[in-house]
Amino acid sequence: MRLAICLMLFSLPLLSLAAPAPYYKWLSRVDGQVTCQQTSPGPGWELLDGSTYRDLRCTQPIQRSEQPGVTGFRSRG
Repeated sequence: MRLAICLMLFSLPLLSLAAPAPYYKWLSRVDGQVTCQQTSPGPGWELLDGSTYRDLRCTQPIQRSEQPGVTGFRSRG
């Protein structure tokens, strides 16, 4: 019981490190409309340019240094 409580208390600060998912521009293959969403709107949509944005209108790009990396991997660039 004490171990479970200690683990829970030590894991709480990790929640504050989480960042919101970035937004992407998606292009419709049917009519060429562009939308800004965090995930694919569904079949018939493709990622427009791979750039990431911090807002729902895709007007504020996220700088490359702000993007979280994957632990254990180094950038080749």
